[in-house]
Amino acid sequence: MIPTTAFYQALLGGALFCTVLAIAGGVLTKLSPWYYALKQPSWKPPDWAFGPVWTTIFICLSFAIAYAWDASDTTQRTYILWAVLVNGVLNMAWSMIFFTLQKPTYALLELILFWLSIVLLIYVLGGASRISLYLLFPYIIWVTTAGVLNYQIVRMNP
Repeated sequence: MIPTTAFYQALLGGALFCTVLAIAGGVLTKLSPWYYALKQPSWKPPDWAFGPVWTTIFICLSFAIAYAWDASDTTQRTYILWAVLVNGVLNMAWSMIFFTLQKPTYALLELILFWLSIVLLIYVLGGASRISLYLLFPYIIWVTTAGVLNYQIVRMNP
């Protein structure tokens, strides 16, 4: 596939959107004494790993948006836009609920919707472009892992 102007425009738009998500996530993620006092499973990734993992996910998401956008018509692009926006809102909401509001149980419930929004992304973007489908695998794997971690934190901190 030879990238078109639409691909590059969508890549820029996706990158800007993901940058906003990354900044919002960083602002909402407060590693406070409350967080460090939580009992956490021994397999939890180290705190320093979260930044590089999310950076990789957002790069993959930016390219997934661009490939799907480039392969889509106007109707499909509307679905892409909505799927990406819903996912972005749910992504930020999880960080706010868990870290800012310090409500791991509510965050776990919200994570179900967040995870489903990634499934929706895979369906919508992956339906337009097989490359987009594969680029979203790290996202669903990481959020699934985060869900198990969130569950363990709720279980270990009644």
